[in-house]
Amino acid sequence: MEFSLHLSGRSILCIMELVNLPHCVYQCDYHIVMVTRYRRKVFNEGIFAYINKKLAEITEHYPLIRIKAVNHDEDHIHMLVSIPPTMAVGKAVGVIKQNMSREMKQKFPFLAQIYWGTDGVWSDGYFVSTVGTDEAVIQAYIENQGKKDAGQTKFEIS
Repeated sequence: MEFSLHLSGRSILCIMELVNLPHCVYQCDYHIVMVTRYRRKVFNEGIFAYINKKLAEITEHYPLIRIKAVNHDEDHIHMLVSIPPTMAVGKAVGVIKQNMSREMKQKFPFLAQIYWGTDGVWSDGYFVSTVGTDEAVIQAYIENQGKKDAGQTKFEIS
C-alpha cells in the first residue's frame, strides 16, 4: 500500500508492504542479528552463499516467514525478516537457527571441528528490533482520520 499524507506544507510518502491473512492484515518487520557461538569468525563468502540457500529453503517450508534482506560479517548475520503476528519472534529465530546449524556443520567439516561437543553454530541469544512506519507518520495519520471527507487535509491513497 502506498499513500501520501500532506500536513502543514509537508508531504510524506509511505510505502508499506501489507500481508493479508484470513483474519488480519499486517506489516511486522524485524531487524534480527544472529551471532556465532563464542563470536568465532567463521563466515566467508562460501558459507554466506550456503546461508542464503538455506534461508530460501526455510521460506519455502514456512511461507509466512519472509526474509527480505540478509548480510553478514565474519561472526554474525543481519536479516530483515517479516514474521506474522501469529508467531513469536523467538520461535521464528529458533526455526531459522535450527534449520541452518545442523546442516552447516555437515556441509562444512571445519565447523564440526570448531564447534565439537555442541549442536549449534549459533549463540543462544539474538538481537531484535522492530522496523516499520515512522511514529510521526502514524501519529499524523491517526490525528487526521475522517478529515479527508471534510476537505481539511489532503490525503491520497494510490
